[in-house]
Amino acid sequence: LEQLKKARSDLPGLLHGAAREATMQAVEAAAAATPPKDDAAGAHTRTGDLKAHWATDSRTEPEIAGREYKTQLANSMEYASYVNDGRRMDRHFVPGLYVNPYSGLLEYDPARNVGIIVGAKTKYVPGEFMTDKAEDAYLKTASSLLNGALARALK
Repeated sequence: LEQLKKARSDLPGLLHGAAREATMQAVEAAAAATPPKDDAAGAHTRTGDLKAHWATDSRTEPEIAGREYKTQLANSMEYASYVNDGRRMDRHFVPGLYVNPYSGLLEYDPARNVGIIVGAKTKYVPGEFMTDKAEDAYLKTASSLLNGALARALK
């Protein structure tokens, strides 16, 4: 009985720590699954902003609301859902997008009076499903931490 009383008093700190650690693992998993996953090529074409926003927009420190410990995986970039879920690609004109004649790389400069039509060959871009990978990481980490703590508490 004393062992259970001690485990009960340790429970809030244990849940708080497990929620924080699981959310941090989820953020890392989402960022790892987010493009660019290789070296960027071409000026202003791949910034890495989408990847960076997982860490800055997510809330990893649990907020206690009654009996719940709330954290949040978030990304405020307006195109995050398109990269996550996939999207159709229609032909459209992109002002400022051009092929650099010196490097042969695709570059973007909104100040230049150029542009090209894109989307002719690719009809659909499949999603990266970053949030699903993050959820899996969260559940795996939380389960591991809580099962280990429960086993230690009931030794």
